[in-house]
Amino acid sequence: MTSYAPPHTEVYVENGSDLAIRGADPVAYFTEGEAVAGVAEYEYEWNGATWRFSSAENKTAFMADPVAFAPQYGGYCAKAMSEGNLASVDPRAWKIVDGKLYLNWSKEVQAQWLEDVPGNIEKADEVWPTVLSAQTFYENQISWAQ
Repeated sequence: MTSYAPPHTEVYVENGSDLAIRGADPVAYFTEGEAVAGVAEYEYEWNGATWRFSSAENKTAFMADPVAFAPQYGGYCAKAMSEGNLASVDPRAWKIVDGKLYLNWSKEVQAQWLEDVPGNIEKADEVWPTVLSAQTFYENQISWAQ
């Protein structure tokens, strides 16, 4: 695990790349119901990050309404955010709640977040985005897309 002092970008991008969601296709969560790796052929720059998609259709959908598909809290871990902290994510630890995408550090952390989804969202909403200028950011080192 690596840590970085504030301030931090509004969208979590993996250290060493400008990729949002570690290169996962944000639209695929909604259309395919799983984390799908995007490809360099379908990239779009938005909100200071490079977003990858698995198809031209998904890229077009995102370009039409990025806010509808982008993860909450800039793609930072929802559970950490609920505790006033900043952490990276595993794209496979995700949940759509009320039409919004939430990501977590790991499936184990996601299980904790799922114990009180409305409460955790409420707590996270209270600190977002001011937490970006106040907290140390923790990044896990994972390789998820094989």
